[in-house]
Amino acid sequence: MCLGGRPMRGVSRSRTSLSILFVALIFCLVLPSLVFAQEEKKDLRPERGIAVFPEFSGVAVPRGETVRMDLILEDKGRTDETIDVKISTIPKGWKAALKGGSYVVSGLYVPSGKTKNLALTLEPDKTVGPGTYAFQFDARTADGKFTSSNKLDVAVEERTAGLEDIQITTSYPVLRGQTDAKFEFSLDIMNKLEMDRTFNLAAVGPEKWEINFKPSYEQKQISSFRIKGGTSQSVAVEVTPAKEASPGDYPILVRVTSGEKKAEVRLMVVLTGIYKLDAGTPSGNLSLEAMAGKPANFSLFVKNTGSAVNRNITFSSFKPENWDVTFKPEKIDSLDPDALKQIEVTVKPAAQALVGDYSVGVMVNGEKSDKTIEMRVTVKASTAWGWIGIGIIILVIVGLSALFIYLGRR
Repeated sequence: MCLGGRPMRGVSRSRTSLSILFVALIFCLVLPSLVFAQEEKKDLRPERGIAVFPEFSGVAVPRGETVRMDLILEDKGRTDETIDVKISTIPKGWKAALKGGSYVVSGLYVPSGKTKNLALTLEPDKTVGPGTYAFQFDARTADGKFTSSNKLDVAVEERTAGLEDIQITTSYPVLRGQTDAKFEFSLDIMNKLEMDRTFNLAAVGPEKWEINFKPSYEQKQISSFRIKGGTSQSVAVEVTPAKEASPGDYPILVRVTSGEKKAEVRLMVVLTGIYKLDAGTPSGNLSLEAMAGKPANFSLFVKNTGSAVNRNITFSSFKPENWDVTFKPEKIDSLDPDALKQIEVTVKPAAQALVGDYSVGVMVNGEKSDKTIEMRVTVKASTAWGWIGIGIIILVIVGLSALFIYLGRR
């Protein structure tokens, strides 16, 4: 019995080893088809981009008063930048300076996604009279590949004490923005008499515009309020343009009355229009099939859905490493409101890309508006490799079956 039992235990051990070998081989064959390259979610910002802008786009000051505010430099991209900045337009009779701390500054380092502030000082001499004076600021990266410009309008007014018993002052009589924005002016109204009085508020503006008065830092709307003698009170003037308003300058007259006494102030809203872009594929399909190392194409439409002309529209992408994404044409010089243009996009996966799904983002960078779409690119294996894989699996199964039959006979 002992002699007869040994072959049985040997066959059992052989079959166990063979089973383990069979499972290992199948695991090695199946595992690659279950592994997909997963790309980390990329930052949606462009690789590089900068912006320069003053703290306010327009201010009004009495004659002879110095203007002080911040000039802001922003790194809008994913790359740290050294940004050079200068005041390129200075009206006659003005002195202008940019300082960081106690130093006059002509450039500074701005980390990715951050902003840095410089102290801007604009000092008029005695010859500067009433009027509007424009200052322009230009910024550029150290290599000169990216630039940005912006401007500031300073309205100089004669110093007036207002009417004998009502005085209205405002620091920012001119506000600039898009048509779909809300504009809020702040007025300081002073009761110069020693007695308490009630003041009525009224405004005359463009047709179909909404103009409301509110106490500062409150949401309720008012049409009159009471001020103690010899004191002042702040009032917010909230202006909502008509939806169909075209870009341009729109004056608003605010009148404050108390009995027969009145005072007026003129405000200005400068509309730039609405900057808005839309992008997508004509079919609405956001998926694409490609093969490793071979280009695949899809069409992209870009539409100006705003009311302002969008200029210098460029394209960028975030993609897996060693992939190529190209655009034809590479930029759109200008796009009128409601206009649409088609762009051809070519995506070429890396030659070593594994079979699976990948994310490729396409960003449309407009003048003051951006749009990003995300495409799912499915990399498929070549048909020839599929047949080769099937042949290998069949050979392995046949070999293992023959091995089982051989061992079973033993």
